[in-house]
Amino acid sequence: MDLIEGVGESSSPPRSFVGSLSGNFDVRNDVYARLVETGNEEAVSNPEFRELLEAHFNRLPSSYLLDVNMDRVEDVLLHQKLLIQAKEPGKRPVFHVRFLENIPVKADGSDDLQLTSTSKGPCYDEDNAAILPSENNSNGDVANEFEPCSKLEDLNLDVRKISNDVHGIYPPETNSKWQEISNIPIHEVIFSTVDKPKLLSQLSALLSDIGLNIREAHVFSTTDGYSLDVFVVDGWYSEDTEGLNEAMVKAIARNKESWSGSSHSNSAVEKALAAHAKSADGEIDRRLLKIGERIGSGSCGDLHRGDYLGQDVAVKILKSEQLNDTLQDEFAQEVAILRQVQHKNIVRFIGACTKPPHFCIVTEYMPGGSLYSYLHKNHNVLKLPQLLKFAIDVCEGMEYLHKSNIIHRDLKTANLLMDNHNVVKVADFGVARFQSQGGVMTAETGTYRWMAPEVINHQPYDEKADVFSFAVVLWELITAKIPYENLTPLQAALGVRQGLRPELPENAHPKLLEVMQRCWEAEPGKRPAFCEITVELEHLLQEVQELPQVANGK
Repeated sequence: MDLIEGVGESSSPPRSFVGSLSGNFDVRNDVYARLVETGNEEAVSNPEFRELLEAHFNRLPSSYLLDVNMDRVEDVLLHQKLLIQAKEPGKRPVFHVRFLENIPVKADGSDDLQLTSTSKGPCYDEDNAAILPSENNSNGDVANEFEPCSKLEDLNLDVRKISNDVHGIYPPETNSKWQEISNIPIHEVIFSTVDKPKLLSQLSALLSDIGLNIREAHVFSTTDGYSLDVFVVDGWYSEDTEGLNEAMVKAIARNKESWSGSSHSNSAVEKALAAHAKSADGEIDRRLLKIGERIGSGSCGDLHRGDYLGQDVAVKILKSEQLNDTLQDEFAQEVAILRQVQHKNIVRFIGACTKPPHFCIVTEYMPGGSLYSYLHKNHNVLKLPQLLKFAIDVCEGMEYLHKSNIIHRDLKTANLLMDNHNVVKVADFGVARFQSQGGVMTAETGTYRWMAPEVINHQPYDEKADVFSFAVVLWELITAKIPYENLTPLQAALGVRQGLRPELPENAHPKLLEVMQRCWEAEPGKRPAFCEITVELEHLLQEVQELPQVANGK
């Protein structure tokens, strides 16, 4: 899962907090006083304890204080300990597992469980700065977006149907006894490691690999570049923390390379890129490239306006301090795809610098900015003909990609750019991939608000995941609103996997609503292909354009 995909993650909705934040109430003082009152050995005997406690709080955002459970102030010391351990490279990621409680199944025999939280205080969206002119990147939501806090219980969603999910999660010997079990064990898993892009996605994938279901996530970044991530989960078959601890160790070991930041790919794409590089296909002469103002920023790179041989261009420059094998592999994928595509509704590739230490991608400059900015920053409400033209542009670009065996994997309005004539083009191929020969993928990639349920659930998926994302884009074009605007990205993801969709807009054209609903079907096979959607939207546009003539008797 992906709350965000970058550095600087802020907390999700806080858990229960006992006490008032009004007046001069000071959480720091209260935590210290509680530890002394309970006779904590370190608090009582270490003269430097108060200073160390202050340093711990100062490393973390103010939202961390709102998350402190005053009935369990010892948690602060546990967090402090984990952050200290995370400074040792050989131990990363450090983690701690503990049993929290059993949640009883309903007495009527129903095994539906509700998401619950006792959120208090503000919560900030976990999205970081961006790589596009619209201040977005391929891995997060909108930069610095503030969202009102929404309690998880307000979603009123089933977490999961246990009877349907029991196989593959619980050991075989427990399956036959499931009907006798009356409680669902809830555990807490705390991680600490170096903060980095896509960390939260890695952690959620790790938990999913074990068969755990995330109920709550509380994520924080320290001022010195470390993360503290607290997950409340179900899915482990008993209160046994030792077994869960062993499962965590094994899961981390299976993904050892990804934690070290090293990921060597031998895919055909990288081999093809190497061949391209040798022939200097599309290689930019950096001496002729003039870099202008920065127009976007992200965790892994910056976007600049530039000039190349008299052309107005956009230049995506990778940050040298962020370079590692994984990032270079992703850069290689993006360049390989851009070199192959050419379509009126795909941002035109001009060239790339693929020789270290200067890595950059040069594309045509899109002066109209992103659809996201057009809709949400400029507050433009589209008339139906213009809306359909935008949607058809997107469909034609995506139809071309799919026919070229390419899945975009992060289709959203932030990655749809406009030229001077309001022609929309698909952009940002940072996470796009050539579809595998088997026809499906499993890696969780994209942005939660637009992400298909099969991608969120780490199930095999194909190009129909892009169709689901298009449905959310279509909803945005109709409403000019941010999808699930009252939910954090994680809440939106938890909802989508259980069937949540954006509320159907009033007064929208019925045919448009019908297309949108078919595109966000839970079962990928029921979603139409882009070639079908294009035809339907073109027919609708023709009908709409003919209406004035009919009204005037023409």
